[in-house]
Parts: sequence; C-alpha cells; structure tokens
Amino acid sequence: MEAVAKMKNIPLSARKMRYVVDSIRGKNVDEALNILKFSKREASEFVEKLLLSAISNWENKLDMAHNADDYGLFIKTALVDEAGMLKRFRPAPHGRAHRIRKRLNHVTLIVANNVDIEGEEETTESENTEA
Repeated sequence: MEAVAKMKNIPLSARKMRYVVDSIRGKNVDEALNILKFSKREASEFVEKLLLSAISNWENKLDMAHNADDYGLFIKTALVDEAGMLKRFRPAPHGRAHRIRKRLNHVTLIVANNVDIEGEEETTESENTEA
C-alpha cells in the first residue's frame, strides 16, 4: 500500500533540495525522520514536514485502523522537480541592471509498507514474472 504527499512552490533551489532528498531516499521512515531532524540544511525542515504528511496520508488511507509504526514504512520514491522562477532586477554599476532568479521547486514523496496489511510479505511485479 502506498501513500503520496506533494509540496509545491518551495522557495529554495532544486539543487539544494536534492542534497537532502537523496540522503533519505529508500530509507526506513524512522531513520529518515532522524536524519531530517538533525540535518543543518534549511531544506530538511520542508522535507520533514512533507514526510510527516505522507505518513499521515498512509494512515488515513486505511481509515486510522492501523498505526504506521507497525508496518515498516519506507520511502519508496522521492522526486524533486524545478518549478517556476521569480525574476527580479538589481541595480548594477554604470546604470545597468542584473537579473536575480529566485528559484522554486516541487517535491513528491511516496511512502510504502514492506508488510501487507494481512501480515504477508508484499511481492513486486518482477518477482511474479520470474517464473
């Protein structure tokens, strides 16, 4: 079972955000939250909030009957895409103007569980097609 959370128009460049997202991709949710909590980068605050939202979405998808701690959630997919740009001008020498580009980004997190709700291990499509 999967749950998706998206955050759009984050006022930070996609390159800076990718450093943080790459450090948590594929990790267990508890381990990822610890990494984000103790990271010094500004982007970690945005990603931590988004990860908590993804966990909450997973719990709400199951009608609050199951707790996320019992099902081994991990970050299946984490994407960072560039968004629009705010363009501003700054005075420069000799009466000229230089452009300032304030970059934005979009982040998408997909959280999945290792154990199926009935207690069986989930199988991937590649395991099913190997026979």
